[in-house]
Amino acid sequence: MNKTWNKIKTFCSKPYNILLIVLLVTLTYLVILPLFSIVGDTFLVHASEKARIGQPVGSFTLYHWARAFFSDYSKILIWQPLWHSLYTSALACVVAILIGGGFAWLVTRTDLRWKKVLTKLFIFPYIMPSWTLALAWRNFFKNAVVGGAPGIFTALTGIEIPNWFAYGPFPIIVTTGLHYSPFAYILIGGVLRNMDANLEEAAVILRTNKFRMFSKITIPMVMPAVMSTIILVFSSGMSSFAVPQFLGLPVRFYVLTTEMYSTIQGTNPGVGYVIAIIMMVISVTIMLLNQHMIGTRKSYATVTGKSANISLFHLKGARTILSVFVGIIVLCMSVIPMISFVLQSVILTDGNYHLSNMTLDFWIGVSKGGDVYQDKAGILRNADVWKTLLNSLKLSFACALGAGTVGFLAGYAIVRRRGSKLSRLVENLTFIPYLIPSMAFSAIYLSMFSQQRGLIPSLYGTFALLVLIGTVKYLPMASRGGVNSMLQLSPEIEEAGVIMGVPWAKRMTRIIVPIQKATILSGYLLPFVSCMRELSLFVILVTANNRVLTTLLFFYDEKGWSQYGNAINLLIIVIVLLVNFLVEKLTGASIEKGVGGK
Repeated sequence: MNKTWNKIKTFCSKPYNILLIVLLVTLTYLVILPLFSIVGDTFLVHASEKARIGQPVGSFTLYHWARAFFSDYSKILIWQPLWHSLYTSALACVVAILIGGGFAWLVTRTDLRWKKVLTKLFIFPYIMPSWTLALAWRNFFKNAVVGGAPGIFTALTGIEIPNWFAYGPFPIIVTTGLHYSPFAYILIGGVLRNMDANLEEAAVILRTNKFRMFSKITIPMVMPAVMSTIILVFSSGMSSFAVPQFLGLPVRFYVLTTEMYSTIQGTNPGVGYVIAIIMMVISVTIMLLNQHMIGTRKSYATVTGKSANISLFHLKGARTILSVFVGIIVLCMSVIPMISFVLQSVILTDGNYHLSNMTLDFWIGVSKGGDVYQDKAGILRNADVWKTLLNSLKLSFACALGAGTVGFLAGYAIVRRRGSKLSRLVENLTFIPYLIPSMAFSAIYLSMFSQQRGLIPSLYGTFALLVLIGTVKYLPMASRGGVNSMLQLSPEIEEAGVIMGVPWAKRMTRIIVPIQKATILSGYLLPFVSCMRELSLFVILVTANNRVLTTLLFFYDEKGWSQYGNAINLLIIVIVLLVNFLVEKLTGASIEKGVGGK
């Protein structure tokens, strides 16, 4: 008995053990228990379904599963949106790899002109919110048949854009692929940049032609990066809400996320929870498949410590032409969308782009007191906009503070007990939120906290729920940073403080934090950037009183107030770019080097 008690005392005397136990209990409640909660809610009658099902609220039912898979509505509710999600996400992967991978090869393996400028511009779509290119596409290519007024392209050329080009799967595939092509560039370009040049030099000595060298050496070496890109783009495409909402809804093209949003916000929340479970199963399956495929290859080593002289492929006469062509594509991805937002935010009558039809009323205009949207004050003088901007900043700051602090402490405890079962368990728990699509995660928390459970009151409609879900969702990126920073720090540094009798709190604030302050600060600022541009995670949890800037944009878009929506979108982009610039200046973290968000 004394021996056991001594073991417990010894275990509890080490602060990182206490941290691991606290994290284990907390994350079990906030990550694992909600998964069981949402499964349970698919078998319960909800208040909005009482009249249809004919059973008391809270009673057991198989109605939701039967309606989702075995009813006349199954095709509309599940199978059609699932098919739409699968093929748009798969084709978006192709677009991202072709454009991002092609750009990576041109930058690292050829004498392309203007590399530094093009690289900076190429990563812009990845820094900005995911729906940016979708809104820009709609601004340029909407038609009078569905959009109510022609877009910029039709106004300039007089050519009417067909529906298939303006809305539906084609623009969803293109804009999603373009948004994530910078990520393909980051991963594939990193491998190409670090790949041992001896591999290619040996092929040149053997007089291997460029195409065979590319197909037999380059492509196999970048396969892990390609697979990582496929996983990211496919998972992100499956969980994307804003892009299919903006580009698919006008032609009733539904995917899983938009169908889940309509069911949860409507009279079928139970079916929405079923869809959330389907999305989680797909996401986890993709991750496991990726691990299996990468695990079948013994080595992907591309850096041997020998020759680093990369032989560039000379484009010769095509150099200038190809550079200009690439420059045009990059401008279409980064600069021209900004121009479209500016234009759409200053036109008085949609579809008319003459100077006489332009006004700054949607930016700085005074409210005329009417009910029509043109009578509202400009966004810079609009109390609702300033309120939601303040909410966004408060929410982002709170989520960054929560995720950054917990992530750093988790990284510290995980590394100090590295190799133990407890450490591995907590490390896996901190990573699980990353595997769950944002909207599915939002549905989980709606199910978990929409009613009182034990001593925990209902949090629905409260700001606290937004902070809680944001903190947990962004914990993986903060904890990864915490683990990486603590792995770089030798334990002997802290042990010296222990020998000198320095208390744990003082060791953290006087030794560990000052040494790793840049990495720790990055763990705070990156969640801040992600939260400022987040829509899917909050859209079904916010109410009129606690809207954030992204959900206000979505609200204005649903109302058809395109000028205000474009102005708010431009405001969000400017804030995100400024904060991202701050991240790089304060921490040295760079998107081009692989530090980024959704």
